[in-house]
Amino acid sequence: MRGWPLIKLLPQKTNFQFVKHAKLMGGLAALLCVVSLIGCFYPGLNLGIDFRGGASLEVSKPAGQVLELDRVRSAVGGLGLGDVQVQGIDSASAAIVRFQVPEGEDQTVIVNKVESAIQNAVGDVTYSNVSVVGSKVSGELFRSGIYALAAAIFLMFLYIWFRFEPQFGFGAIVGLVHDVVLTFGLVVLLRFEFSLNTVAAILTVIGYSMNDTVVVFDRLRENLRKYKTMPLAQVIDLSLNETLTRTIMTGVTAVGVLAVLALFGGEALFSFSIVLMVGIIIGTFSSIYVGTPIVLLWGVKRGNISRNDDGDLKPVKFGMASRP
Repeated sequence: MRGWPLIKLLPQKTNFQFVKHAKLMGGLAALLCVVSLIGCFYPGLNLGIDFRGGASLEVSKPAGQVLELDRVRSAVGGLGLGDVQVQGIDSASAAIVRFQVPEGEDQTVIVNKVESAIQNAVGDVTYSNVSVVGSKVSGELFRSGIYALAAAIFLMFLYIWFRFEPQFGFGAIVGLVHDVVLTFGLVVLLRFEFSLNTVAAILTVIGYSMNDTVVVFDRLRENLRKYKTMPLAQVIDLSLNETLTRTIMTGVTAVGVLAVLALFGGEALFSFSIVLMVGIIIGTFSSIYVGTPIVLLWGVKRGNISRNDDGDLKPVKFGMASRP
């Protein structure tokens, strides 16, 4: 830390009153979630090839020649076929091109147009492994992606439930749902293609948000044991302030890396980087103004918090608790 002079700009101790603004921020979060859910149905997600179906083909040039992927991507993208994916394979002379086939269009005609556009852009090439992904398979893939997100949230809930109290688990699950819904809203707002890369970005956001939430909850549980007579709202504010510097440092570092990736990673990584970058910001917000206020509303059993033989804090018995 001494080698980074900018670290001195962060205050070593803060005294922000987060709980004071919890109702306002909670209401804003709820409103944004409602708007995001409406947006997921109208105008709806801009499904990519992975979830809508399309065609793919392998393009290759003679051995020793380089296939210029940017030219291939531009040529196919200029045909107005929606989501276009160009992925290099084993050597620099070959790539797999995936694109959407508009509804009602003849698949053979569209594939021929794509082949002609690529040949005009990069010269003589060889085509192979032409295949078409039907909408039925894509629909099953879409449902599998949604199930993966739901399973990740459920498993995170179980972890928090057994590590802390049920109200901590409920606060964490509401925070994760908030993060996922708002991230979906961002995808709808910016009209990004919803693909498997987007699902991967959302799963990463879930993991980051849960990590931040666990750090806050750990400090909160420790302070509940240390300050048994302090009002719960003040303990929450104290815990959030004590973890604030760590939260800022982690978030700024991650967002900075993703910003560079969005600027220089090319078109293929731009939407992934933006979704992940904004998702991290949303996850940080939920750790402060979604998860912990639920703990305040539910309350905790202060007297049952103790340490076991290993020095770890014992979780209290499940059930509704009163607020001190």
